[in-house]
Amino acid sequence: MKKTNIEWTKVPVSRRGFLQGASALGLVSATGLGFAGSAFAGGSILKTRAYADMRSLDPAFSQGVSDEEIQAPIYNKLIQYKPGSKWGWQLDAAESIEQVDDTHINFVLKDNIGYTNGFGAMTAEDVKYSFERIIDDKLESTNKPDWSALDHVEVTGERSGTIVLKNAFLPLWSITLPYIGGNIVSKKAFESVGGKIDTTPVATSGPYMHKSWEPKQKTTLVRNPDWKGDPAAFDEIQIYPIDDEKASEIAYEASEIDFTRVSLDSLQRLKSSPPENSTVAEFPSLFYVWVGMNLNNPKLGNLKLRQAIQYAIDVPSIMQASYFDGASPSTGIIAPGLSGHRAQSLTGAAANIDKAKQLFDESGESNVSLTIDVLNKSTNVTTAQIIQANLAAIGITLDVRLHEAATFWNLGGNEDLELILNRYSMTPDPFYATSWFISEQAGVWNWERFASEEFDKLHTDAQGEKDPAKRDMMYRRAQDLMEESGAYKFITHEATSNIYRNSITPALRPDGLPLYRYFNKA
Repeated sequence: MKKTNIEWTKVPVSRRGFLQGASALGLVSATGLGFAGSAFAGGSILKTRAYADMRSLDPAFSQGVSDEEIQAPIYNKLIQYKPGSKWGWQLDAAESIEQVDDTHINFVLKDNIGYTNGFGAMTAEDVKYSFERIIDDKLESTNKPDWSALDHVEVTGERSGTIVLKNAFLPLWSITLPYIGGNIVSKKAFESVGGKIDTTPVATSGPYMHKSWEPKQKTTLVRNPDWKGDPAAFDEIQIYPIDDEKASEIAYEASEIDFTRVSLDSLQRLKSSPPENSTVAEFPSLFYVWVGMNLNNPKLGNLKLRQAIQYAIDVPSIMQASYFDGASPSTGIIAPGLSGHRAQSLTGAAANIDKAKQLFDESGESNVSLTIDVLNKSTNVTTAQIIQANLAAIGITLDVRLHEAATFWNLGGNEDLELILNRYSMTPDPFYATSWFISEQAGVWNWERFASEEFDKLHTDAQGEKDPAKRDMMYRRAQDLMEESGAYKFITHEATSNIYRNSITPALRPDGLPLYRYFNKA
């Protein structure tokens, strides 16, 4: 991946007035924090923001980065992402790990990692159980693609074993082991509750333990007193789910949280005059945003209609109005700097109204009225309004339906979906992008019900392709197929900007996402 450029602003000056008025009060209310007074950490409590509420503490059913930000401090992996400006990994539960050939990885566990609630020391049997359960068809894990190349784990000793793959799998070190699928759970603990959990862990092993979850309000982690590794820096980590960056900025200004992502329209103001004793940091983003169309909905069965919609959407207008020119149009689901990034998309970024009208006429459709489902946050609402105006210009009526996070992230199984404005997180390998659009993910993460045998084969074959040029070409072709289906209009990879107190030292991935287990006091 290309070198990450990080821009820092660190200027201790007085706080400025911020978003006063009725709209600001509405955003304050949305945080659920109450603002009873200055309560930011300063000492042994870290308060931070997540963009969505926790949905599962079971690694097999984790719903992405918002769950992983909680799981990573309470579980161990063989390896973890290494904080910093370059993607890399470091040992965690593994004392040693080595890939001896394309399909065999030997590991030895440290001898000082134990599970809470009396479930004993971590063993190689726990590793075997944790990884193999995700590929068990009976479990129907939503994260099965992460371990799609796994054949089995061979236990060679109490703390040693070998991961055996079915084929060469390049994403193993950048996605599977250091991310969600790499979390190691206690076999005894999980079997004691029937092999699956929801939001209450039976046993954990990391530097922090899960204390409580208040739905839509707060998740609290506390120090694990039995942790034998480097001590946890904070007595508590409190994670507040706040959908909208604007609301989280107000929470930060009110000293209610210590770390948050900020909106791009506030970035220049915060950089030039940040709150007292605060740091603003900018990072490239791997997120991808797109408009999807449900291919199984009869209203969208006409390819010409879908293509008309693709050409009618004006991404530059979205960049200006929704992202304040702080982000760039994307060409697909794979970000710049990663293998498979396309120089340009097939339908272009700027609207081509003449072509859109021509395609709409050729479709033979008339009096078309559609809906678009959107997560209710200011950036998304503005984007949806622009798309609504774009489609009106070619004679299509679009109704915008807003959802809170708990509702929105359960829409995937809804067969009646029409258009969707969506955003997924990403890791530093293109495999993680294409994983969610294969045929077997239809109705799970593949909300468009896109199904292509060629796409599925490219996704499978690219996992082990060692020739960088061939691998790049395969992922570019995969995105061509997505766009050719008419089911996708790619919008942006966004940009990540964070603000945090100078009383803490955050540990961040190169894309600016937090690794809370490594956060420290300044």
